[in-house]
Amino acid sequence: MNKLSIGRMAELNHTSVQTLRYYAKLGLLHPEYVDENTGYRYYSIKQCARLDMINYMKYLGMSLDNIKTWFDTENVASIPDMLRQQAVLIDHKMKELDQMKKAIQVSINNYDTYMSTPGNGHIVLQRIPARKIYCYDSSVNIYENTLETYEYILRELRTQAIVNHLPMAYFCNVGSIIRQSTIEQGLFISTEVFLFVDHDLGMQSGVEIIPEHDYLCIYCDSFFHEREYAGKLFDYVKEHGYEVIGDYICEVVVELPVFHHDERNMFMKLQVPIKRD
Repeated sequence: MNKLSIGRMAELNHTSVQTLRYYAKLGLLHPEYVDENTGYRYYSIKQCARLDMINYMKYLGMSLDNIKTWFDTENVASIPDMLRQQAVLIDHKMKELDQMKKAIQVSINNYDTYMSTPGNGHIVLQRIPARKIYCYDSSVNIYENTLETYEYILRELRTQAIVNHLPMAYFCNVGSIIRQSTIEQGLFISTEVFLFVDHDLGMQSGVEIIPEHDYLCIYCDSFFHEREYAGKLFDYVKEHGYEVIGDYICEVVVELPVFHHDERNMFMKLQVPIKRD
């Protein structure tokens, strides 16, 4: 009754033989007895208490290294501080999971938009609520360079986001801007790329709000066709007597997991805020 094979020990504790072998290798839980002739490992039923403690600490999110440190030092006084540190870590992970969930919901909404759009070249008028972005000026005109240059600009945007402690979940939703003053000069120049961010993100350098407006929008399925479709959008503005009252936005609605020639496959929503003259 007291001598348990490794298989029986695993069965009683709803774990695996491989896990028990790994714990022995780490020095967390050694068999009570190893048969010198057969190499078979045997445990005592009393050792389930140690295994219960390991499983409980794992449930709290503790690493096996930290658990071993506890066991080796037997310093009970240090346990409350280690648990407080673990609570802080769990709070951080919960925040990350919340950001991941928001990013997933944004992606679901964006794919729903992609599936329901009227197609390339079709212009629609939409009321779009205010949006908050983190913007980075690369000083390089996207439209006078290659897709490879655009990729380097996105690397710079990602780096700036990391420096400013922005969640990488935001990186699923990017875009570029042509400022109204540039549009009024008849120029198609954009050096700025951005990430959409949560409304509760505090205002800081690079963060700005795109105001709520009526937007004329046109969809485009290629980086190489954006300029052509943007031209159609601005032609439509003139033909229908609208006035541009803000910045031109190119929003990447979705990036499709289809890679032709290893190129980024973007479906974009080109938009410009307008009012009637």
